[in-house]
Amino acid sequence: MKRKAAAVKAGDKFELKQTVGKYDPIYYAGASGDFNPIHIDPEFGKMVGLGGNILQGLCTMAFTARCHTDFGGDPGALKRIKVRFSSPVRPADVVAVQSHVATVEGKRVKAEFNAVNQKGEEVITMAFAELELD
Repeated sequence: MKRKAAAVKAGDKFELKQTVGKYDPIYYAGASGDFNPIHIDPEFGKMVGLGGNILQGLCTMAFTARCHTDFGGDPGALKRIKVRFSSPVRPADVVAVQSHVATVEGKRVKAEFNAVNQKGEEVITMAFAELELD
Protein backbone atom coordinates (compact mmCIF):
# COMPACT_ATOMS: atom_id res chain seq x y z
CA MET A 1 0.00 0.00 0.00
CA LYS A 2 1.36 3.40 -0.98
CA ARG A 3 2.37 5.55 1.96
CA LYS A 4 1.12 9.14 2.04
CA ALA A 5 3.62 11.93 2.63
CA ALA A 6 1.24 13.47 5.17
CA ALA A 7 1.59 10.32 7.31
CA VAL A 8 5.40 10.59 7.47
CA LYS A 9 7.37 12.76 9.87
CA ALA A 10 11.03 13.45 10.54
CA GLY A 11 12.42 10.88 12.94
CA ASP A 12 10.29 7.97 11.71
CA LYS A 13 12.46 4.82 11.72
CA PHE A 14 12.26 1.72 9.58
CA GLU A 15 14.44 -1.32 8.98
CA LEU A 16 14.91 -4.30 6.71
CA LYS A 17 16.86 -7.46 7.54
CA GLN A 18 18.18 -9.73 4.81
CA THR A 19 20.07 -13.00 5.23
CA VAL A 20 22.54 -13.59 2.41
CA GLY A 21 22.24 -17.11 1.10
CA LYS A 22 25.15 -19.31 0.06
CA TYR A 23 24.18 -19.02 -3.60
CA ASP A 24 23.05 -15.37 -3.65
CA PRO A 25 26.35 -14.12 -5.15
CA ILE A 26 25.93 -16.62 -7.98
CA TYR A 27 22.27 -15.68 -8.55
CA TYR A 28 23.20 -12.00 -8.58
CA ALA A 29 26.07 -12.70 -10.98
CA GLY A 30 23.61 -14.27 -13.39
CA ALA A 31 21.23 -11.33 -13.11
CA SER A 32 23.89 -8.61 -13.32
CA GLY A 33 26.63 -10.18 -15.42
CA ASP A 34 29.16 -9.56 -12.61
CA PHE A 35 31.00 -12.89 -12.58
CA ASN A 36 34.15 -11.52 -10.91
CA PRO A 37 35.68 -14.57 -9.16
CA ILE A 38 35.81 -12.73 -5.80
CA HIS A 39 32.02 -13.04 -5.82
CA ILE A 40 31.44 -16.56 -7.08
CA ASP A 41 34.52 -18.57 -6.12
CA PRO A 42 35.21 -18.98 -2.37
CA GLU A 43 38.68 -20.44 -3.04
CA PHE A 44 39.63 -17.47 -5.20
CA GLY A 45 38.35 -15.11 -2.47
CA LYS A 46 40.62 -16.85 0.03
CA MET A 47 43.57 -16.71 -2.36
CA VAL A 48 43.29 -12.92 -2.72
CA GLY A 49 42.96 -12.36 1.04
CA LEU A 50 39.20 -11.88 1.40
CA GLY A 51 38.67 -15.02 3.46
CA GLY A 52 36.18 -16.36 0.91
CA ASN A 53 33.77 -14.95 -1.63
CA ILE A 54 31.91 -11.70 -1.04
CA LEU A 55 28.56 -10.42 -2.25
CA GLN A 56 28.49 -7.88 -5.06
CA GLY A 57 28.22 -4.37 -3.64
CA LEU A 58 25.31 -3.50 -5.88
CA CYS A 59 23.37 -6.44 -4.50
CA THR A 60 23.90 -5.05 -1.00
CA MET A 61 22.75 -1.67 -2.29
CA ALA A 62 19.65 -3.36 -3.72
CA PHE A 63 18.76 -4.48 -0.17
CA THR A 64 18.87 -0.82 0.91
CA ALA A 65 16.72 0.21 -2.03
CA ARG A 66 14.14 -2.43 -1.12
CA CYS A 67 14.04 -1.15 2.45
CA HIS A 68 13.01 2.25 1.12
CA THR A 69 10.60 1.05 -1.56
CA ASP A 70 8.90 -1.14 1.06
CA PHE A 71 8.60 1.91 3.33
CA GLY A 72 7.14 4.00 0.49
CA GLY A 73 4.88 1.18 -0.64
CA ASP A 74 5.80 1.76 -4.28
CA PRO A 75 9.03 0.97 -6.17
CA GLY A 76 8.45 4.09 -8.26
CA ALA A 77 8.60 6.26 -5.15
CA LEU A 78 12.39 5.88 -4.87
CA LYS A 79 13.91 8.79 -6.77
CA ARG A 80 17.50 8.81 -5.55
CA ILE A 81 19.82 6.66 -3.48
CA LYS A 82 23.47 7.04 -2.53
CA VAL A 83 25.62 4.70 -0.47
CA ARG A 84 29.22 4.29 0.62
CA PHE A 85 30.39 0.70 0.89
CA SER A 86 32.47 0.27 4.05
CA SER A 87 32.94 -3.51 4.51
CA PRO A 88 32.29 -6.60 2.41
CA VAL A 89 29.16 -8.69 2.86
CA ARG A 90 29.58 -12.46 2.87
CA PRO A 91 27.27 -15.41 2.35
CA ALA A 92 25.44 -16.20 5.63
CA ASP A 93 25.68 -12.57 6.80
CA VAL A 94 22.52 -10.93 8.06
CA VAL A 95 22.35 -7.39 6.72
CA ALA A 96 20.19 -4.94 8.67
CA VAL A 97 19.36 -1.71 6.89
CA GLN A 98 18.56 0.93 9.51
CA SER A 99 16.91 4.06 8.17
CA HIS A 100 15.19 7.14 9.51
CA VAL A 101 13.34 10.01 7.92
CA ALA A 102 15.55 13.10 8.03
CA THR A 103 13.20 15.60 6.36
CA VAL A 104 9.78 15.82 4.76
CA GLU A 105 9.25 18.67 2.29
CA GLY A 106 5.88 18.42 0.59
CA LYS A 107 5.84 15.02 -1.09
CA ARG A 108 9.65 14.60 -0.91
CA VAL A 109 10.97 12.43 1.90
CA LYS A 110 14.70 12.28 2.57
CA ALA A 111 16.00 9.37 4.63
CA GLU A 112 19.44 8.75 6.06
CA PHE A 113 20.58 5.19 6.68
CA ASN A 114 23.31 2.69 7.17
CA ALA A 115 23.54 -1.10 7.06
CA VAL A 116 25.27 -3.41 9.50
CA ASN A 117 25.99 -7.12 9.56
CA GLN A 118 25.14 -9.51 12.40
CA LYS A 119 28.35 -8.50 14.19
CA GLY A 120 27.30 -4.85 14.20
CA GLU A 121 29.95 -3.92 11.61
CA GLU A 122 28.86 -1.24 9.17
CA VAL A 123 28.75 -2.51 5.61
CA ILE A 124 27.12 0.64 4.20
CA THR A 125 27.58 4.08 5.70
CA MET A 126 26.90 7.75 4.94
CA ALA A 127 23.89 6.82 2.84
CA PHE A 128 20.68 8.58 1.93
CA ALA A 129 17.57 8.03 -0.13
CA GLU A 130 14.89 10.32 -1.50
CA LEU A 131 11.33 9.22 -2.05
CA GLU A 132 8.38 11.00 -3.60
CA LEU A 133 5.17 9.96 -1.90
CA ASP A 134 1.57 10.74 -2.70
